[in-house]
Amino acid sequence: MKPYFFISALAILAAISHPILAQEDGIKILAPASPGGGWDQTARAIQQALYQAQLEKSVHVSNVPKAGGMIGLAQFASQAEGDPHSWMIGGFVMVGAGLINKSRVNLSRLTPLARLTEEYELVVVSASSPHKNLRDLLAAMKADPGSVAWAGGPAGGIEHITVGRLAQEGGADPARMNYVPFSGGGDALAALMGGQVAASVGVLSEWEYWIRAGKIRALCITAAERLAHIDIPTCREAGSNVILANWRGVFGGPDLSPTDRAKAVALLDKMVASEEWKKILKQKKWLDSYISGDLFIAFIAEENQRIERVLKSIGLVR
Repeated sequence: MKPYFFISALAILAAISHPILAQEDGIKILAPASPGGGWDQTARAIQQALYQAQLEKSVHVSNVPKAGGMIGLAQFASQAEGDPHSWMIGGFVMVGAGLINKSRVNLSRLTPLARLTEEYELVVVSASSPHKNLRDLLAAMKADPGSVAWAGGPAGGIEHITVGRLAQEGGADPARMNYVPFSGGGDALAALMGGQVAASVGVLSEWEYWIRAGKIRALCITAAERLAHIDIPTCREAGSNVILANWRGVFGGPDLSPTDRAKAVALLDKMVASEEWKKILKQKKWLDSYISGDLFIAFIAEENQRIERVLKSIGLVR
């Protein structure tokens, strides 16, 4: 199966030649995605918490979208080497994108600092959809996989993997699934509302307003148990044994010194213990999954192996 996108040598050279990190004091955070998405929201939440908790006076956020974060990653790896003031937001999506592209520039080049949050994925359809529940949707997919178009995030990311796992569980061939990748939840929502796709997968923080407004209908959530604050069945309850969580974390540049890494981790430790950060988690309904330092390094190594196994099982990586 052909990958949905690739990073060319010219694209990486262009990325490296275009500076993204201003040379200034304070913390510079790169969100390798468009404004408004999960990585951008995470970067700006860190910015807000560090300011309000009076842990850092200067925090600058910049955005470099496209290709599952791989363009931004290439720039960051080139420009932030050894820089104690530069951070990048990354996560599940970037691991899958790197594996699909077989990119030389991947998370292994960076210095893992901390995992911050997790969010579960939702399967949604428009309010007018003929698919009243997940079983209806998967039955249509089994009968003709190509006829059911799905919207989601970048190829190889958690939404893509979620659809592949749903196809497997529903008896459809994942290699024949009709998955349409978008750079952010807003574009996926427009495709769903415009009737260009039959279903979409995304996180609760991006979909909740539209669910409560009655514009879209949630068929299931990829959590092990129902969430307390919203009445959505788990995918297991809805007939598909799929449990997945989308994690987001913070990375330093390549070759960060042990001393600078320890200082960055200590700052993040203080931030997540602050009342300001706890308020942000509650407001955004993000799950606190904080681990830092060596624990996060071990998690990244395990996650690379786990995601590669899943991608191979659904035919996205050979």
